[in-house]
Amino acid sequence: MQYQSTRDKTQKVSASRAILQGLSVEGGLFVPEQLPKFSEQHLEKMVSQDYIRRAQKILEEFLSDFSNEEIESCLKGAYDAKKFSGSQIAPLSKLGENAYLLELWHGPTCAFKDMALQLLPRLMTVSMQKSGDGKEIVILVATSGDTGKAALEGFCNVPGIRIVVFYPEEGVSPLQKLQMATQEGENVFVAAIQGNFDDAQSGVKKLFCDPQIATALQKQNRVFSSANSINWGRLLPQIVYYVSAYCDLVRDEQIALGDPINVCVPTGNFGNILAAYYAKMMGVPLGKLICASNINKVLTDFIRTGVYNRNRQFYPTASPSMDILISSNLERLLYLLTGEDDAQIREWFTALAEQGTYEVTDAVKAKLTEQFYGGFCDDAETKATIAELYKKYGYTCDTHTAVAVKVYEDYRKETGDTTKTLIASTASPFKFSASVLDALGKKPADDVDEYDMVELLHEASKMEIPQSLAALKTKPRRFEGSIDKSEMQQFVLQELHLS
Repeated sequence: MQYQSTRDKTQKVSASRAILQGLSVEGGLFVPEQLPKFSEQHLEKMVSQDYIRRAQKILEEFLSDFSNEEIESCLKGAYDAKKFSGSQIAPLSKLGENAYLLELWHGPTCAFKDMALQLLPRLMTVSMQKSGDGKEIVILVATSGDTGKAALEGFCNVPGIRIVVFYPEEGVSPLQKLQMATQEGENVFVAAIQGNFDDAQSGVKKLFCDPQIATALQKQNRVFSSANSINWGRLLPQIVYYVSAYCDLVRDEQIALGDPINVCVPTGNFGNILAAYYAKMMGVPLGKLICASNINKVLTDFIRTGVYNRNRQFYPTASPSMDILISSNLERLLYLLTGEDDAQIREWFTALAEQGTYEVTDAVKAKLTEQFYGGFCDDAETKATIAELYKKYGYTCDTHTAVAVKVYEDYRKETGDTTKTLIASTASPFKFSASVLDALGKKPADDVDEYDMVELLHEASKMEIPQSLAALKTKPRRFEGSIDKSEMQQFVLQELHLS
């Protein structure tokens, strides 16, 4: 299978090249030329299989220049039982009559990003052998919290790869900051920037196109790549868990094979819900895709109006991994909804870069509202939802999952749709202990540190503290301080010894 750019579909590359490159040369995102189709018979065979076997079948369809043995090796290394707690990689928890939480946070960094970022470094290592031309890969990452740590953990001490992570100094939780500040590995570099996530992401995109850095990299036989969800190798593993979750619901006799289900996803960059859309296009019986935003509701507004406008106030929230105003993966969806009209995509995303806004056609608006529902939830509603879930079900969730649950409830009340719904649960509540404790009526004193908050949440929730988070208490901090967003170029030049 070949991959083409959303902004110039004459640009075609292999799967391994798409994974290595991350971004097309003109700034577009790589998408597969066609999607494989999974019939009901295909899904029936997968019902009895474990997560790795299901993933194998899906990846074989997309990674045509990988051998089956290479894919199997990557999967077994990524989803090793030592990395993911429990017998299931992505277990389901029933929530009431018709809702199921898809727990995607049982990996080493306790966030859904592990599902992809434990696999991506292995896919990239194989890709380097196929298409790397002997060059060292430099991974550039902008993160709103979870991607950074998951990428650092996944790429830590991987031969032939260095990774640089930028995160907003005040835009991540204290524990997310600790996870990145204490990261081990000789090939990892981390910097907090004085700005928000969109500043970090825009800065990273500029670095990709910086001629001074490009020349310096070329001289040292290095090349940039990305671990953000703009990389197809990041998005592909996310498709897997929606397919697998559907099969789990059939296996557990919660639905019959062929029954449709809705999917609700808390998202800021759109990649996590886009993966569900791809699964639907491949034949998985998914109905309405419910996009849950926090008060930074650029995606909700877009789904409802067809106008994307990032020219708005930015709000720091209790769900910081969703504090995003530039949703990069939306580009892939619009490419599909326009019938692969790369010229139209260039026009819209040039307008976004230059004016901060664009409006899609009536035809695309109609397709959006047919397939998607957009809703949002503020911090007060998030807090109330956490409290309600605990009171009603004895279940403790994080702030992002709470946003999704509230928006799901709003959707059900508004539409009367009682279709069984899969809700993506994206992080352990321990990563946002202060906010969760506050929601449970156990707000910690101002002098209580993050480690004590984790202990307090353990006592309140009766949940076991993930070992990886407990271990942070004894880890030394390696990366301190912050830089101005204008200093990102200098940081890369200096830390990678390019100047």
